[in-house]
Amino acid sequence: MGVKSGRMAAIELDGVTKRFGRVTALESVDLTVDEGEIFGFLGPNGAGKSTSINILLDFVRSTEGTATVLGYDAHEESTAIRERTGVLPEGYDVYDRLTGYEHLEFAIESKDADDDPDELLDRVGLSHEEGARKAGGYSKGMAQRLVLAMALVGEPELLVLDEPTTGLDPNGARLLRDIVREENERGATVFFSSHILSQVEAVCDTVGILNDGELIAKDSVDGLRDAATGDTRLVVTIGDEADGETAREAVTELRSVDSASIDEDRLTIDCNDGAKMTVLNAIEDAGVTVADFEAQETSLEDLFAAYTETEEVAPEQ
Repeated sequence: MGVKSGRMAAIELDGVTKRFGRVTALESVDLTVDEGEIFGFLGPNGAGKSTSINILLDFVRSTEGTATVLGYDAHEESTAIRERTGVLPEGYDVYDRLTGYEHLEFAIESKDADDDPDELLDRVGLSHEEGARKAGGYSKGMAQRLVLAMALVGEPELLVLDEPTTGLDPNGARLLRDIVREENERGATVFFSSHILSQVEAVCDTVGILNDGELIAKDSVDGLRDAATGDTRLVVTIGDEADGETAREAVTELRSVDSASIDEDRLTIDCNDGAKMTVLNAIEDAGVTVADFEAQETSLEDLFAAYTETEEVAPEQ
């Protein structure tokens, strides 16, 4: 299954609102995920990420608005969507009495696919011996790998992964990222929902941030950086630890510097883009030797905090 000609929307939410009684889980969410993207859906627990996924898969009906997946209406044509979608849901429970093989055989039969269970097990890092065991004896990480293997059945056009690294050790998380990239190279769109920012940053082309049921930002990670902060963070190692305060005072006086802090012989400076040489020159003009320096990109975690904090304090329109 390769990439189709022409770029279309794999997922489209149009004015989607979901209320559970008096609680509003989603509020007028508009979201487009292009075919062929690896899309990271970010938000704290309770932000509405799983509710959004449940609407896409017709497990929950929206109160208002429409959802379209792979060109199909999520409510009216949910069967067609599920046939073309692989899902790793959050908190999925395996069947204790069934073996790993039996789980995969069930998934293969339900998708009318011809996948090889052994190949699927191998791909997610489960041995054939583990596949022959009843899933009731699996660790949380093993169960997560098994459900991922089930999601891969039938070479789906869309992979929906809801908190997919739950229970995985670092090797398992790395394997998951590799599989996501491989599936995307094959032509699949990947919708990756998580509150673990580093996992999203490592694989996603585009990121959407959901906070309190509202989509507050959507862009590439670099685009979010540019929009949230024009700052560069410089970490400067000075030659003599005793000169730290002198260096800090020298750069703090610059208009291009937002903040500066010293920790032993390391000076951390947040400054405007393009001000790096101005900052370094100011340190040396103050008679302080620069032993080394590095520019650090704002992390996705910093961006997430910047967006959600801005959202919380923004005045009502």
